[in-house]
Amino acid sequence: MERIINGIRLRLIQGDITQQHVDAIVNAANNALAGGGGVDGAIHRAGGPQIMAECQAIRTQRGPLPTGEAVITTGGKLPARYVIHTVGPIWQGGKAGEAQLLAKAYQSSLRLAEERGVSTIAFPSISTGAYGYPVAEAARVALGTVITFLEKATTLKEVRFVLFKSRDLATYQEALQELLP
Repeated sequence: MERIINGIRLRLIQGDITQQHVDAIVNAANNALAGGGGVDGAIHRAGGPQIMAECQAIRTQRGPLPTGEAVITTGGKLPARYVIHTVGPIWQGGKAGEAQLLAKAYQSSLRLAEERGVSTIAFPSISTGAYGYPVAEAARVALGTVITFLEKATTLKEVRFVLFKSRDLATYQEALQELLP
């Protein structure tokens, strides 16, 4: 499924984010940038030790990455040139500013992509794995934030959401249909 916003392609696909041939992929990282499970672990395994070495250098320089912020590293052995690491919120029932923090994670990633001249970027569903954010709610926040950003974006040509599970893809498709019928 896809939509065009301000001349920029927004695509929803099912697949493995580590296999995407884009300028940058986004990693749903932990605040220690230490690798982990889910998307984070898959990216570190596929990308090799160079990504972890750069994450460690960033952590040494600036400490833990606050929720909603983003940093960039090489893509290592990945087909993507860069990995943008961002920390999404841990779901606490929706009353602890989770939606704003999740939106900030997408905004920070997109701004960093633009600063680097990235034209194609792929996102996972941030915070919906181990951090427990409900997929339907996360999809509305993610897509709404990206759509708003694309209405004024300059360097981006394509934003791709790569969903690993078919039911997550279906949930994102429903949310996109609601936002942009």
